[in-house]
Amino acid sequence: MPRFAANLSLLFTELPFLDRFTAAARAGFTGAEVLFPYDIATKFTQRALLASGLDFVLMNAPPPNYTGGTPGYAALPDGVARFRSDMARTMRFAAELRPGLIHVMSGPAKGPAAQETFIANLQWLADAWPGQRFTIEPLNPVSQPGYFLDDYEQAAEILDAVDRPNVALQYDAFHAQMIHGDALAVWDRHGPRAAHVQIGAAPERSEPGRGPTDFPALFAAIDASGYNGWVSAEYHPSTHETAASLGWMRD
Repeated sequence: MPRFAANLSLLFTELPFLDRFTAAARAGFTGAEVLFPYDIATKFTQRALLASGLDFVLMNAPPPNYTGGTPGYAALPDGVARFRSDMARTMRFAAELRPGLIHVMSGPAKGPAAQETFIANLQWLADAWPGQRFTIEPLNPVSQPGYFLDDYEQAAEILDAVDRPNVALQYDAFHAQMIHGDALAVWDRHGPRAAHVQIGAAPERSEPGRGPTDFPALFAAIDASGYNGWVSAEYHPSTHETAASLGWMRD
């Protein structure tokens, strides 16, 4: 039986950020993830987590570039110094928020040098913080044009090269469907590498039950695989209130 987490950057956005934690708990979630928790003082996020009883499952890194730069730059050959500096900042937040996982974003890049840089940065990160678990996630080129990590076979190759026990795959049903056209087939092939699962229906990244993905079959496959991590709802509700979009979870 999956443990469901709510992505509070996308869900319950009809509420102020700190109120979303309690709303998620009341809706039946037991975990929460926040894409970029860097704008809120950690003490406030900690209090919201404590009051709601939710586990803090995942956050993204590096922190966003508020000067208008790229979303992530772990694969940028000329961005190594900045990546390492900003990841130190990320880990200061992580020391207080204690996320189970940190998703490391590759950023936009292409070519062998980018892949070598991404691998080296992930190895450095894993070795520098061996007690923290990290993930990488392929993002589809429609949502993230030019993003370096845009294929699950590529992710598998990178994970084999990184070869660290605390770096794993982040499987996202929305991106898997958009990239490869069959989210279930991607899970069957790459699910054993996954330390985290996110769900959303292609092509609009809406709640499960819309679009071509057979979510009952996907949930059954996840259960049958023995996966015991979190399944995080990361989608844009098609309803005004998030709770009205949760029929898939009640089912």
